[in-house]
Amino acid sequence: MLTGIVEGFEEGICLLEINGNVETVPRELMDPDVRAGDVVLWDGGRWRKDRDLTEERTRKIRELMNEVWED
Repeated sequence: MLTGIVEGFEEGICLLEINGNVETVPRELMDPDVRAGDVVLWDGGRWRKDRDLTEERTRKIRELMNEVWED
């Protein structure tokens, strides 16, 4: 299944990182609850947020940030 990370939104399009490349995707192909930073999966007709992968990614980023900012 195709996976992407939402980079942000601009005037009706979504900036979506797929395999290291940023692609533009029409906003209407995204679930309405998708936000910047979410991990999304293509189901053949729409990009849908994967809550588990998004939470895992957020946790890993927080851990890395804590390591950098430790005294």
